[in-house]
Amino acid sequence: MRVLEAVRGEFPDATHNCWAFVVGPPGSTRQIGMSDDGEPHGTAGRPILHTLLHSGVGEIVAVVTRYYGGVKLGKGGLGRAYSGGVQEALATLPTAMRVARVRVRVEVAYGALEGVRRLIEALEGAVVGEVFGAGVFMDVELPAVHHDALIRQVADLTAGRGVVGPLEEGDGVG
Repeated sequence: MRVLEAVRGEFPDATHNCWAFVVGPPGSTRQIGMSDDGEPHGTAGRPILHTLLHSGVGEIVAVVTRYYGGVKLGKGGLGRAYSGGVQEALATLPTAMRVARVRVRVEVAYGALEGVRRLIEALEGAVVGEVFGAGVFMDVELPAVHHDALIRQVADLTAGRGVVGPLEEGDGVG
């Protein structure tokens, strides 16, 4: 809604600011919204939303600003104009893959250190802090989908002596 308010503030004399949003992964309908903003029912918000849902992009909002110019497009023409405008914007939209990440604490003996470092790298993780004492404590960040594999494989590499546990907010070694 902040995006919509910003657009309304930028174009206060616009006739319509029609919008739609998708919260969540691409194609998700769990949290969606749309508005025709005074256009005939179903001619703006629904075509915008349909375009977003089939775009392969998630976590997105689109606002199409229209100034009435006196040309009667008809319901079909309005829908095509709104979805076409969003398609054009999507064609130039820079995107990035969003990956849920988790932070964990890994505790291992010195003899297992290099093997565990290679494992973390293979699981697309990174060591973000280390403390060396009686053993090695590593704070590790990795994609959430690899969390269970890290636990299993650290146990395998250390004959069950390595520990992978949660890392609480503000609880870091480095």
